[in-house]
Amino acid sequence: MARASTAKKTKSKTKSKLSRIAKKKSKMPKRKAAKKTAKAKTKLKPKVAKKKATKSKARPAAKKTNLAKKTSAAVPLTSVTETTRIGAGDQAPAFNLPDQNGQNVSLSDFAGKKVVLYFYPKDDTPGCTKESCSFRDNLPHFDAKEAVILGVSFDDADSHQKFISKYGLNFHLLSDLNKEVAKKYGVYVQKNMYGNISWGIERSTFIIDREGKIIAAIRRVQVDGHTEEVLSILNTIQ
Repeated sequence: MARASTAKKTKSKTKSKLSRIAKKKSKMPKRKAAKKTAKAKTKLKPKVAKKKATKSKARPAAKKTNLAKKTSAAVPLTSVTETTRIGAGDQAPAFNLPDQNGQNVSLSDFAGKKVVLYFYPKDDTPGCTKESCSFRDNLPHFDAKEAVILGVSFDDADSHQKFISKYGLNFHLLSDLNKEVAKKYGVYVQKNMYGNISWGIERSTFIIDREGKIIAAIRRVQVDGHTEEVLSILNTIQ
């Protein structure tokens, strides 16, 4: 009896040991797998961080390149004149130029009247057409202020006639073929547009009072709203 009980105890102990060993073995792969997963995650994290860091560094570089392109493209128009510029308070230089009909027109012809003398680059071009047509449309307002409008460009009489006929302009256009008057008024300038250098008229308007004195000299004229600007200045002159 004693031997039988001892054998049973030995068998139960052996079974319990075997079950413990089996449990340990079943747990071991899970732990190793967990360790491998943890190691893999730690290895992946630095790579992701490096990629993010690389991207964040690359973006400012791209912005700098774009800014450089914009800066190089946005070259402003600069002007250099051959003569000293005149301005408000100066006596308006005298002139005698042929109009669209070949008849000479002088500043002195309008003594006692206000004169709006505007220089424009070329007949029948978009900006010059818009400016001239705006003066045309508002001529009654200029007449009411006893102001005469005179346009000046380097175009000849034939070009002026076509320009006037096409748009129904109702004032004198004068031909400054030798550029002498443009130089006197300081509007014959060297233009630098995006590296292309040329000489020509800088769009300008001079408002002259009854005594021949310049009241305002408007240079680099912005066509939109220009007529209204000129009329408001004329309101200040008696």
